[in-house]
Amino acid sequence: MDAMGILSEFGGVAVHDHWSPDFNYTDVMHGLCNAHHLRDLTFERVQYEQDWAEDISQCLLDIKKEVDQACLYKDQLDSDEIEEFEGRFDKIIAEGLELNPPPQKEPGRRGRVKQSPPKNLLDRLSGHKREVLAFMYDFDVPFDNNQAERDVRMMKLRQKISGTFRTAEGADVFCSIRGYISTVRKNGRRMLDAIQDALRGDPFIPSGCVGE
Repeated sequence: MDAMGILSEFGGVAVHDHWSPDFNYTDVMHGLCNAHHLRDLTFERVQYEQDWAEDISQCLLDIKKEVDQACLYKDQLDSDEIEEFEGRFDKIIAEGLELNPPPQKEPGRRGRVKQSPPKNLLDRLSGHKREVLAFMYDFDVPFDNNQAERDVRMMKLRQKISGTFRTAEGADVFCSIRGYISTVRKNGRRMLDAIQDALRGDPFIPSGCVGE
């Protein structure tokens, strides 16, 4: 991870799926992907009949809806709104923890006692509350990391389906093309026009970026 030179040099908010090594980067602010949480919560509700899981899912979705609406005309939620959502979140988590107490250690048994999946998820949500709700505190933080996963998907498909990469040069060329296409799309530009501009030697470069 250090050799990749991304997280070790990153200075923003890293939104990820709670993989423990990511938290080793203490100079990075962290956010947790709520698409992952919603899937996990659906599993807990269906598999373990945890009613609190549906409540916390709805809470997250309600916050997202409020943030999506608010970001159209202001850059943050009011403090009263934040406090209300935090209280609702805390109340649901407390109810879930009451229904899923820590397991009792059997006398004479060594090692840590294994917890149930619902208890593990509750501990994650409560212990990383600020990271879970990072999108509520800072509108620049996305609700999930789906965009990052979509950006990686084409690369993984290329490795799997199209014969992988035979040379490092070929991989570099593919990354350059995919990166250009992705940037054009994210900036709302017409794809064919941008490709033609690139072939003419005048590629699209977002404002604030310095081209070579």
